[in-house]
Order: sequence, then structure tokens, then C-alpha cells
Amino acid sequence: MSLSQNYDDFPVLITRSDISSASLKCMTNDPYRAIEELGLKLPTPTSPKGSYVPMRLQGNIAYLSGALPIDPEGALYAPGVVGNTVSESEAAKAAQLCALNLIARLHSDLGSLTKVKNWIKLTGFVASTATFTQQPLVINGASDFIVQVFGETGRHARSAVGVSSLPLGSSVEVEAIVEVDL
Repeated sequence: MSLSQNYDDFPVLITRSDISSASLKCMTNDPYRAIEELGLKLPTPTSPKGSYVPMRLQGNIAYLSGALPIDPEGALYAPGVVGNTVSESEAAKAAQLCALNLIARLHSDLGSLTKVKNWIKLTGFVASTATFTQQPLVINGASDFIVQVFGETGRHARSAVGVSSLPLGSSVEVEAIVEVDL
């Protein structure tokens, strides 16, 4: 399956029960092959919508600006507020798409995903109602996807933050700090 207009079919790759059974592991040592084996393709990264850069290198540390769940056609997946118009499952899929877009940015700006040494920190923002408290489960969609693509290299520190709104009405936004080999 390649990324298409129907993101209802975007794979939920890992469940919490899978993690407890230690099946959260990289399918291969090659992130490109892992993505291919998942039936996905790297999208073309979007251009910044403001006065910022999508990735800043400081030494061997890459700081990635927040990625939204934008599909290859430029549409926002699962816009709205989690706990109101967006389900937890839809938001987890949106987080996975954010992670795929971060990976695409690394590929585009570094020239190769083989330069990724370690994922250091992931910060996920979830537009959610005041009573929704499962932001960590939503951001697991991004974290688990990254670990499935990069294996141990993908394990990272993380924050999952509930917010009242996000740019363009997005339900999820994810940013990252990654160590790279230059």
C-alpha cells in the first residue's frame, strides 16, 4: 500500500500489546527497506509556511521543525480536535504521518537516511479537549513508527503535550531532534 488519499488505510503498525510482547523491532537495518516493507513511500517534504527553516543543523545535531500530517497531495489528514471531532485512533494515524514527514525531511536535507545516527527527542503536540488525557497514546503512533523504521537508533526521549489548537487546524504536530553523521 502506498500513501494515497485514503488515510483510513494508513497502517497502525504497533499496538500497546505488541510492545509488551517485545515485537517492536526494526524489520531491517535499512530504513529505506523498512519503509518499503511497510508498503509506504517517502513523500516530498512541504515548504515552510513562514520565516523559519524546516531543519537546522548545529554540529551533528539536526533540529526538525514541527511536521503536520500533510499527505502527498497537500491535504491535511484528520483535522480537528481529539476527543471531539477526531478519534484517538485517527490522531495516532496522524502522528504516524507526521513521523513519515519528518523522515522525508531528513532524507531530503541530509541526502540519505543512513546518516541518521540516533533519534534524541520527539515532542508531540495534540490538539485536544480539556478532558482528553491520552496524548501519550496518540504520540505513540509517531514513536512506534520511528522505532519500526530505525530500530534501536529510533528510540528517543519524548514529550506528549495537549494543546487547544495547532496550525491549519491540525490535530497533531510532531518535532524532533536527531543526531546525524555528516
